[in-house]
Amino acid sequence: MTAQLSKKAEAWSARFNEPVSDLVKRYTASVFFDKRLAKADIQGSLAHAEMLAAQGIISAHDRAEIERGMAQIGAEIEAGQFEWLLDLEDVHLNIEKRLTELVGDAGKRLHTGRSRNDQVATDIRLYVRSAIDDVLGLLNELRGALTDLAEKNADTILPGFTHMQVAQPITFGHHMLAYVEMFGRDAERMADARKRVNRLPLGAAALAGTTFPIDRVRVAKTLGFDDVCHNSLDAVSDRDFAIEFTAAASLIMTHVSRMSEELIIWMSPRVGFIDIADRFCTGSSIMPQKKNPDVPELARGKTGRVYGHLMGLLTLMKGQPLAYNKDNQEDKEPLFDTVDTVVDTLRIFADMAGGITVKPEAMRAAALQGYATATDLADYLVKKGLPFRDAHEAVAHAVRACDDLKIDLAEMSLEQLRAYSTLIEDDVFAVLTLEGSVAARDHVGGTAPNQVRQAIARVRAQLAK
Repeated sequence: MTAQLSKKAEAWSARFNEPVSDLVKRYTASVFFDKRLAKADIQGSLAHAEMLAAQGIISAHDRAEIERGMAQIGAEIEAGQFEWLLDLEDVHLNIEKRLTELVGDAGKRLHTGRSRNDQVATDIRLYVRSAIDDVLGLLNELRGALTDLAEKNADTILPGFTHMQVAQPITFGHHMLAYVEMFGRDAERMADARKRVNRLPLGAAALAGTTFPIDRVRVAKTLGFDDVCHNSLDAVSDRDFAIEFTAAASLIMTHVSRMSEELIIWMSPRVGFIDIADRFCTGSSIMPQKKNPDVPELARGKTGRVYGHLMGLLTLMKGQPLAYNKDNQEDKEPLFDTVDTVVDTLRIFADMAGGITVKPEAMRAAALQGYATATDLADYLVKKGLPFRDAHEAVAHAVRACDDLKIDLAEMSLEQLRAYSTLIEDDVFAVLTLEGSVAARDHVGGTAPNQVRQAIARVRAQLAK
């Protein structure tokens, strides 16, 4: 009889006749990755205890003891002195066990009216909300750094490309502002996702709610949630918010990767448009001359990592019946790694943007290749009265001749140009210059230096809010 009681004491609870095997403990435990939820877990527990006391479900003394114990636990975790135990499975049971050690029965009463199902859902929402706030701040820092770079280069001309072929002259400031726009949309998406994150599941209990007279709205206000989740089944099983965050994070990384690709190309000696500060680069173990753009290359690679987390979360949820299932434990590692990857990437890119050295001469020389002002010549002829399709054809013939002569359109004489249209006059050469080309696009969204500076002012006003 004594041996049987001892065996039951080692089981998960009195419901079980034998303890969980060591292999199963390791397989099912989450404590060594979900312990990063400790701050959110304590925050949610304190709000829950405050409500329980206000509702008369626990005593004021119990609430005070819970607060005292949680303060000590928080200090122990902060100091790295908290002992995380595999046998206790997750962050919640580890904290609850330590609380009971510190304050006795008051610690045991804390779990009244809640389940680990709504508890973990609350913790993750608190964590993701905090992560979104961090990401929004870092997006603003990156946008600010790129805007500074754009302002310094509002007049710097480089070729704009389509199909990786020289298309038209643009300004480097305009090019940088394209990424400012991308990251601005990312900020909008994150802020919008935050609205759906910021709903309280606590009070849903295991799946059906609780028989205790709880006040969910009170807890929501205490924790800064905008609303409560209105269906208990959905509240404990929903991970849409985690998927939505990871989807928004994937788009951030898409934009980071596109920017990385251009930085890598531009830094190549064959292009030579920019240089990246040494602190963001490394050399070669065998080739002493090398300076490799490791940060952009690695960010380009980490983009696939975040995409994988998004696919993993979508797959995790696609076959789950209501309500909570143990599968959902697998949401945390991809979510946590996504947060870490995006936060670290944005932080380093904001710093790296300030360490980019622009090489205007190389950019200008490249813009003079590939007949970048051909469209300007076609527009010139249209303004003289020639239908656009005829103007397009006339300029195509002129470009073909330039290709044979190995000269640019601007290097053709007036007589040579008039061979393709008698509408061409002396004023054509102002149109064929790089400066004339970019200055002519003086409208909202255009590449003209005047418009670039106005766009910079708009961005700075947004960032100041």
